[in-house]
Amino acid sequence: MKMRYSPGMAGPRQRPIWIAAIIIAAAWGFSTAGYLAAKNSRMTAEKLRAFAQSVELGKLSGEARAKAIGDLADKLNSLSPEERRRARLERIWQRWFDEMTEEEKATFIDATMPTGFKQMLASFEQMPEERRRSAIGDAMRRLKEAQAEVSREGTPPAESGTNQPPALSPELQQKITKIGLKTFYGES
Repeated sequence: MKMRYSPGMAGPRQRPIWIAAIIIAAAWGFSTAGYLAAKNSRMTAEKLRAFAQSVELGKLSGEARAKAIGDLADKLNSLSPEERRRARLERIWQRWFDEMTEEEKATFIDATMPTGFKQMLASFEQMPEERRRSAIGDAMRRLKEAQAEVSREGTPPAESGTNQPPALSPELQQKITKIGLKTFYGES
């Protein structure tokens, strides 16, 4: 009797190897897809800029306008501290803020300030003790210089640079102060 080679005979021994190879390939595929999805879904200052430039706030009204402002606040809140700092320095949201009514500004501040304060406090707490002391000393020195200039000239110092704060009504300034204090004492 002559033995003939049958491709089905080698199969049972190799079957676990093929199944393991398919499972490993599928796991790699899913992990790569998950990594790419997470990478692309992360909010960046560029994505925030693209959104801000794609929507003309002045042309919107009612619910569409409120939704757009809410979307901007959500996108701003989802930025990492570094990206948020970059967005602030590049004044990405400034055009929108200038076009908002006082009520819209208050809503926007309510939505975005607690996150910003929490990020700022966390960053400050992570600094080495010497850098914290230096930052506090620099801030106190700048405050004293500004007070001295105001008392000498009787007018507030001129804001310069790209990091000047937006113009806010006294009510909004009080609201920001309250939010900051609530956040600070809530985190303490």
